[in-house]
Amino acid sequence: MTAEVFSVPASRLPGDSVRSPKTAELLTRRLRRMIVSGELRAGDFLPREAELMTHFGVSRPTLREAVRVLEAESLVEVRRGSRTGARIRVPGPEMVARPAGLLLQLAGATIAEVLTARLGVEPLGAALFAAHGTPEAIAALVADIEVCEDEVRRERPGGAFSQVHRTVVEGSGNRALVVTAGMMHEIIGRHVAAKTRAALAQDDPGTLAACRQAVDTYRLLLDHIRAGAADEAQALWRFHLERTNALLLRDVDPNTVVDILD
Repeated sequence: MTAEVFSVPASRLPGDSVRSPKTAELLTRRLRRMIVSGELRAGDFLPREAELMTHFGVSRPTLREAVRVLEAESLVEVRRGSRTGARIRVPGPEMVARPAGLLLQLAGATIAEVLTARLGVEPLGAALFAAHGTPEAIAALVADIEVCEDEVRRERPGGAFSQVHRTVVEGSGNRALVVTAGMMHEIIGRHVAAKTRAALAQDDPGTLAACRQAVDTYRLLLDHIRAGAADEAQALWRFHLERTNALLLRDVDPNTVVDILD
């Protein structure tokens, strides 16, 4: 039995023509791939325009359009008036933090939802840190904790406490976790800063007490990481986050939509 062959009339196909990519798009893809693959490294300067035009066989407007796109993607830095070419950048998690945070805001995500999502990311990061952390990552955490201690002594807690959370996830070595956490840190950091400023303005003694307690927890986490105790590190960090979340949501409507706009 021969199978019937059905064909779709051309009239039913989409009317839009297939557009060939412009030369600037192709050049942008080429340069982007060179950056991502490491052929062009952070800190490198692109050759001058004349050299690039000759090398790639493109016009000046085409080259400039490609560079503008890469600049918008934070992959190159162009200093107007500089005699050097565009400088290669390898952006960190902050590259996606703001647009992703804006997407959450547009979706109506609440601060409570973001804090809950953090419970699924940071404790795992702490466990991986304890299991695979490098001496350099541990040294970075030690330095952050010392800054926190200094801020508490001066009774001026600030951004160092949020930085500890970033360092814990970065210490995991898991890049997917780092990027995911970076998005949440952008949102939570703004909320924490606003709450801290308001509490200090009202001379709330509970804020400093909570910060001292946090530093004690950081020190205990550091002990677990140095000992390679992944389960203990994960359980402790989850407990710390649950306690912190309760403080951050105190006197705040949990249904408040996240806000990252200045």
